[in-house]
Amino acid sequence: MHWQLDVTFREDHNQTLDKTSAQNMNIMRKFAMSILKVFDIGKKRSLKHKRYLICANAAKFLEQLMAL
Repeated sequence: MHWQLDVTFREDHNQTLDKTSAQNMNIMRKFAMSILKVFDIGKKRSLKHKRYLICANAAKFLEQLMAL
């Protein structure tokens, strides 16, 4: 899981100094990763690419995300 978080969210480059904030961000990243794993865009794509596509056109995927 660590490798996936690092590749998808660049977790190793995180410079959050507050421990509580760092833990909260870790929880949010894991939650987002679990959503990306079950989210179907069509073709088989990497989690990093899915994240990019959703962020690039959030309005298009918002209804589908809310249905999860």
